[in-house]
Amino acid sequence: MMTRKIVPNVAIAFALAATLAALSPAVGIGVTPVSAASRIGVLTVTKNCDHYDFTAGSFCTITHSNVRELKGATVFYDQAANTPAGMLDSNVVVVAGPGDWAVGRCTLDLSTFKGLCTLSDGVGRLAGFRARVDVSPIQGLDFAWTGTYSFKGDGE
Repeated sequence: MMTRKIVPNVAIAFALAATLAALSPAVGIGVTPVSAASRIGVLTVTKNCDHYDFTAGSFCTITHSNVRELKGATVFYDQAANTPAGMLDSNVVVVAGPGDWAVGRCTLDLSTFKGLCTLSDGVGRLAGFRARVDVSPIQGLDFAWTGTYSFKGDGE
């Protein structure tokens, strides 16, 4: 007779434990669910630098990007080129629209027009955005950014 009473109690205990385990991330006991906003991938950008004149405040325009938040964005360079000599080493602000921007740094060898840009975070649509890209000339005043990107999700 005890066996019959134990089996239903054990089944109820297992069901209760499974329910609590399934709910624990939502209750917040240290497990963070993966946000739908979290994403990582390969970044490819083409930018045109017709308006870049090597002075502080010059900018380039992103003409193509596989990341929708960057399409049509403007990349502003805070420092003038040639400091140090033969280099562009500047803080950058990538403005994708009012209230949508990211910050970073770009360093470029002016003899080869090859370099590196890193973006560390942003606000608005670019909140949590990070990227590390190689810069290379394409043709004329067009340049490619090729590398990796990620968007941190909520709670990370």
